[in-house]
Amino acid sequence: MNKKKWSTLIVFVVMMSFILSACGEDNSSATNGKDDGKTKLADEQVLNVNIKTEPPSMHPGQATDTTSVAVLNQTFEGLTRLDQDGKTQKAMAQEVEVSDDQKTYTFTIRDDAKWSNGDPVTAKDFEYAWKWVLNPESPDTDSAYYLYSIKNAKAAKTGKASLDEVGVTAKDDKTLVVELEQPTPYFLDLAALYTYYPVNHNVVDGQDDWAQESGEQYVTNGPFSLESWEHKNQITLKKNPNYWDADNVKLETINMYMIEDENTELQMYKNGELDWAGSPTGSIPLAAIPALKQEGTLNVKSRAAVYYYAFNTDMKPFDNANIRKAFALSIDRQGIVTNITKGEQQPAMALVPPAMWEENEKGYFQDNDIEQAKEYLQKGLDELGLDKLPTIKLSYNTDEAHATIAQALQDMWKENLGVKVELNNEEWNVYLNSLSEGDFQMGRMGWVGAVNDPINFLEIFQTTGGNNYTNWESDKYASLLEKSNTIAEPEKRKEVLQEAEQVFMDEMPIAPIYFYTNVWVNKDYVKNVKVPPIGGVQYKWGYIAEH
Repeated sequence: MNKKKWSTLIVFVVMMSFILSACGEDNSSATNGKDDGKTKLADEQVLNVNIKTEPPSMHPGQATDTTSVAVLNQTFEGLTRLDQDGKTQKAMAQEVEVSDDQKTYTFTIRDDAKWSNGDPVTAKDFEYAWKWVLNPESPDTDSAYYLYSIKNAKAAKTGKASLDEVGVTAKDDKTLVVELEQPTPYFLDLAALYTYYPVNHNVVDGQDDWAQESGEQYVTNGPFSLESWEHKNQITLKKNPNYWDADNVKLETINMYMIEDENTELQMYKNGELDWAGSPTGSIPLAAIPALKQEGTLNVKSRAAVYYYAFNTDMKPFDNANIRKAFALSIDRQGIVTNITKGEQQPAMALVPPAMWEENEKGYFQDNDIEQAKEYLQKGLDELGLDKLPTIKLSYNTDEAHATIAQALQDMWKENLGVKVELNNEEWNVYLNSLSEGDFQMGRMGWVGAVNDPINFLEIFQTTGGNNYTNWESDKYASLLEKSNTIAEPEKRKEVLQEAEQVFMDEMPIAPIYFYTNVWVNKDYVKNVKVPPIGGVQYKWGYIAEH
């Protein structure tokens, strides 16, 4: 078999990838402290940040949320990693070879790749981790679909194939062979995701609770290790001396506080207790944004992410598409981003962000189209045999901005549709459980792009379960996504994916509100920590300058 080396593949991936600069921003400058090579390091390399809440899961195979991933991205590492500019680079993989048909990847693991306990990182660690996620008996594996590009992965997860038939094989300690269902131009981006992280199978095998606490059993292979975990209070990370690229890791300690109140977070920042406040792991108080803008300390950068409300389509009245459309169209999104969020967010009338598809700045319907919304409401009422809708419950997780937006929606739907809406607020972990159990009518949610491809947004709703809290699914929608996987030509593939998005927006299982931006402040002495438009923040390259 003729094989092509990494350099050839990178050219191919870059050509096939969508360019995120469509937002008109220089993503490489999304930092307030570039490394000029001359800056002196402070004696203490300690970074203090806020992650707002307790991570729901510190198991790479079970994580689904941005809080958990913000920690895991520092403590674990996959075969590849996205660099500060969102470009794919080799990580645990020293070498990657790809077959001519682009369906077989052979990864060679670095000789110096080690776990934090000194064990070598092996190909078996990857095979074990991925197949654990794909095991139908493994609990809480909502992100398993990220692995479905792999041959027989989906079939194994759904019980239609054995784990032995999955296209992942540890040929020897340092060689991992991965077979795909079809060519996947962005597979090396996928390989950088948390669901693809390895686990030390010699340590975790048979230890179901290994990721519940810090300690000897919590072994990592990333730039940092888990030093301590005070639940609902603080996580402390320490530099991992066994990390293969430890020489380029300057931070010695990262303190991650769990402060839910935005005003407290900002005050701690002003007091010098935090070095960073706001996105992507915390929040800036809405009332503070204008003043921070005026003084020139606020950073605002584009983000491939969407803020939305999910309709529970298994629960009346949102089992009716016209009712869903009525609620979605009667929202004044421009008013929300202008008067509430104030962080240069864009009104969302689509699912895929304009950072990926520029035409989605306009979207699929008119913002705040009250007359059309009333028509949809009447159609829905007629179909349901109702004169008016009962009281609706709107759920969201604890956060100042979420609460303010929920109150605005409550007023809009009362005024525009004559519908009474009750608000329900829950702490993050409890809230996620409520959504997973289907115990809601409308629920706030968001999705942050992890891969530079629109499929990352569209595939959430391909089947029920996982991160699809709406319980909506469509055979036509799913078949279009499956069809897109077989198309190599970018424009033709885009046409099919946009056809799928049209199906989705016609059914309206969610009400998109706005496309996110990252909004934050940081101390001038925090250097080389970039906030990318896609994926999560990485502290591997960051450092504290002398001040």
